[in-house]
Amino acid sequence: MSKLPRKILKLVLILVLVGPSLADQRWAPHAVAGPVNQLDIAGNACGPAALLCAFRCGSESWRSVSEVIPGKSDKSKLLYIIKAHGLRPSKSLQGRQRWTREGINVEDLSVVAGELAALSAQPKPRMESLLRKGREKPHKLLDRLHDRFRNSLKNGFPPVLSLRRYVRRQGQWHAVQGHFITIVRVPDRLPRGSETFDFTYFDPWGGKKETGRFSLPSRPLLTDASGTSSCVVASVPKANIGKSEVRSGEATEVVPTVVIGRW
Repeated sequence: MSKLPRKILKLVLILVLVGPSLADQRWAPHAVAGPVNQLDIAGNACGPAALLCAFRCGSESWRSVSEVIPGKSDKSKLLYIIKAHGLRPSKSLQGRQRWTREGINVEDLSVVAGELAALSAQPKPRMESLLRKGREKPHKLLDRLHDRFRNSLKNGFPPVLSLRRYVRRQGQWHAVQGHFITIVRVPDRLPRGSETFDFTYFDPWGGKKETGRFSLPSRPLLTDASGTSSCVVASVPKANIGKSEVRSGEATEVVPTVVIGRW
């Protein structure tokens, strides 16, 4: 047998072994664009950075939004977003601007997303809570998370996710810090009854590509009147979300709370 057929056979074998796993993943259309580093501006610029990242890693129509945002660099575009949109009065926080030294909340970031999308005649991204609704079962909540992320990626807009760290303190769960990331990869499908799934995200803190996992909580967390947890948890060990706020011996979890996307 000649060398050429052997090379072809080897290539076919690689495609057979690797191809299905690649096909089972739903990636952001233009993830090659990479993350945006919030530290080019400030430590409280994760919201604008995650949003800019979503636009430029999206489909061609969504990338047009990042292209019309004034500025020739990530830093200049972030400055425009903050000055032109972040310093407007907040509609959710009375007497405050949208962007402050504490950053920006998800309601105001969603409004900014719509204003920026309008610059290129794109539809306003949607916002949805990722806490359990009514009688929604925990497994159905995990399915809903996956559905929103997968469909937003399918529609060309990598979803912007609000994560919040909670600590167990004096018998109650307390939120200590929030952070925004951009989801760029989830499984295309979840097996029935799944209790977990992996994902890839771009972290604006330092502009990094990382992986994490969403799971049903292994202990009661943000429980309702029936004692059922009202959320899923995110394992993001490389993300520095409020770690300095956790006291020795305290239980802590990171919770995905709200998503901005298109579905």
